[in-house]
Amino acid sequence: MHLPGDVFQTVVASTPLVSIDLVVENGRGEILLGLRNNRPAQGCWFVPGGRILKNEGLDAAFTRLARDELGVVTRRSFACFLGVYEHFYSDSVFGETPETHYVVLGYHLRQDLDLSRLPSSQHRDYRWWPQAEMAASDRVHSNSRAYLSALKEIAHHTKARDLQKGSKW
Repeated sequence: MHLPGDVFQTVVASTPLVSIDLVVENGRGEILLGLRNNRPAQGCWFVPGGRILKNEGLDAAFTRLARDELGVVTRRSFACFLGVYEHFYSDSVFGETPETHYVVLGYHLRQDLDLSRLPSSQHRDYRWWPQAEMAASDRVHSNSRAYLSALKEIAHHTKARDLQKGSKW
């Protein structure tokens, strides 16, 4: 359910929003980031994502956001849960006030996407970022850089699992 603007502004001023971030990794290990059009985080490189709507289950929200933000049809069960994150912003979609607080569910997807086909409503540019470059760049929002440590953990556990599969017990 989408709320009327004045009601949504009251919600933003009064309570945290719950959202899903989509941390998309291509076959080369690069992360998809878009240059944000809107507040908050306007003008920063950021992962795709969006808020969960009232009466929308997590699976439905994930599927909607993957479709709307990435142009792909996928399910939450195909993604790896990275964890719960908090994002605090001194502004909001309404301007310099009210401040915005998000509780974010981060999900990792492996997907090679054609950047020219991605929607432009939330991001005006997209590019694949090598993880080391993403970690070092102050143009990438700190909330997006925060996902890199979880990605390293996934890579570490995947490598350990693969090594264990090859071992003889």
